[in-house]
Amino acid sequence: HGAISFGSIHLRADVTSDFMVQASDGEHFFSMDKDGTRNGWTTFMGPGNFQVECGSNREKADDTCMINAKNGNIDIVANNGKIRLQADSIEMFACGAGDEGNVQIVATETASITGTKVIITSKVNTKLMSSGITEVIGNSCLMMYGSIIRGVTDAVAVKDSKVGGQRYQQQQNQI
Repeated sequence: HGAISFGSIHLRADVTSDFMVQASDGEHFFSMDKDGTRNGWTTFMGPGNFQVECGSNREKADDTCMINAKNGNIDIVANNGKIRLQADSIEMFACGAGDEGNVQIVATETASITGTKVIITSKVNTKLMSSGITEVIGNSCLMMYGSIIRGVTDAVAVKDSKVGGQRYQQQQNQI
């Protein structure tokens, strides 16, 4: 009900496959392409679930599954679902130099961090900003420390305070 082929030419005649395994369902195949628009591509496609499991005879500290893109990006896309990462601990490292080495989280609705402890540390600048309401709440105790603490309200937009602040107010309203 399936086929194994060597040197197979794809339906559009734009790519040759060195090795291909096809099931009776046209959306269920494995192909190692060698030329054309998919030169060097390895494609797995299946209409059902796809599972990879490994490490049953390894130790907890071993690295048992690795995905490495020597050049280019790694995209994990769930067109109509969620992406879940689950582990004892999750570590993310962005190790680029210069303008790289950034982690960006963008949510069209809510970005939520929940934990027993949430610690944010930076060496140069930490900024919490909202074009709406920002709340800082410490139900048992709120401690703030700064070698200098300076507060500026929108009132300085009309008339600058005696210690300044109008320029800072203008900079913060450039969202």
